[in-house]
Amino acid sequence: MSKIRNGFRRVHLWLSVPFGLFITLICFSGSMLVFEDEVNEILLSDLYRVDGSDGDAMSLSELMPRVAACLPDSVDVTGVTIFPDPSKAYKVSLSKPNRASLWVDQYTGEIKGMDQRLPFFKFMFSLHRWILDSERPADGGIWWGKLLTGISTLLLVIILFTGVVIWMPKKRRELKNRLRIPVSKGWYRFWLRLHDTGGVYAVVLLLVLSFTGMTWSFQWYNKAFYAVLGSEAPIRGQRSGSAHSKDAKGAKTKSDAKREDVDRGNLYEGWHTAYKQVYESNPDKQIAVSSGLVSVALSGFGNKRASDKFYFDKDNGKIVAVDRYSEAPRSSKIRGWIYSLHVGSWGGMTSRILTFIVALFGATLPLTGYYLWIKRLLKKGIKND
Repeated sequence: MSKIRNGFRRVHLWLSVPFGLFITLICFSGSMLVFEDEVNEILLSDLYRVDGSDGDAMSLSELMPRVAACLPDSVDVTGVTIFPDPSKAYKVSLSKPNRASLWVDQYTGEIKGMDQRLPFFKFMFSLHRWILDSERPADGGIWWGKLLTGISTLLLVIILFTGVVIWMPKKRRELKNRLRIPVSKGWYRFWLRLHDTGGVYAVVLLLVLSFTGMTWSFQWYNKAFYAVLGSEAPIRGQRSGSAHSKDAKGAKTKSDAKREDVDRGNLYEGWHTAYKQVYESNPDKQIAVSSGLVSVALSGFGNKRASDKFYFDKDNGKIVAVDRYSEAPRSSKIRGWIYSLHVGSWGGMTSRILTFIVALFGATLPLTGYYLWIKRLLKKGIKND
């Protein structure tokens, strides 16, 4: 048994020493991203907040043409997100650049500014996903940062598993003592127990973060992960849809939207009519409206990307079909669950705080491991002398 334990200890050490620093960077940057939205709303409150004390919000049929008129000819309005909080501005999605959006005061029609990511969070996101490498190399080569992130995360799973095996006490009566982290038996003892016992306390959530995170790193893993869950992996870059979307009458391309429909004044009239129908039964939910589709975000425990979808006739705004999240295909639900579990949003603020703490603690594990390893090397060197 001791030989097996020593073998696990060697694997634990040999993987941790070369990849420990990368694991620290990935865990630390991930923890910093947990509360990005809250930090943005505090530091950029002028962008997100409006004074809704005077009168009602403008209708979409009045507000959207104003926004569209301020955009370059090559840029179209593709959707708008309306929040249940009346003091939060509307978020208007644009056709380009990719995923671009701006914030609009729904009471005055003022464009407050483009949606933006603070430089700190841009840095943290790049560090977390690609170890500061580019997302798409200019020469179309290997994404070294993405590959290194995936390998480090995969090895973290092995490191955690071997760490738990090393920690397991030989006798059951020693378990109670192993579960404690002493604070009065010297620094070395404290860091040792914080490293191994603390790692055991955090191992389940760290494994959840690792297993879900690797779906963004390896295509083979992504397919295998979905297969194990009895589903088919979604095609990268493809949004989940429905056959009902074809029932929405009068489909137009995004490039046609501003030039034709805004001039005629009927596109956003349909948006507003559809929105009002859906809002009546969902006044306390976040609602997103786009061409032919109204999405209602579902709150509560679980998949934070869950939504009911209402398809409407673009000419008159009449709802023609409804896709309930409860009836959505399994692959669509799994995709949202993976994201929710990875970012810690599945259980509301409680799970997000827990995810922040565990990810931050995960960043310290390689550092305390390096400390313990160096101390042992120095101690061994002194004995040899």
